[in-house]
Amino acid sequence: MDIALSLMVLTVIALVFGGVVLWRRDGYRKQATLMFVLAAVLAGNVVIWVAPTHEGKTLTGEAAKASGTPK
Repeated sequence: MDIALSLMVLTVIALVFGGVVLWRRDGYRKQATLMFVLAAVLAGNVVIWVAPTHEGKTLTGEAAKASGTPK
């Protein structure tokens, strides 16, 4: 699970960087906007997985318990 979350964060960084580069070029505003939207969706998913609940539990911790891997 940690590898997947790490790859998602790296993908968000790459999408934002690529979106900025495309935004500066003429004729690529739509693609840049879509890259920013995808980056926001991925970042939201990462936040959902790592944000603690009121009890202090996270989805990543619960998934690790269910699969039997130490966290």
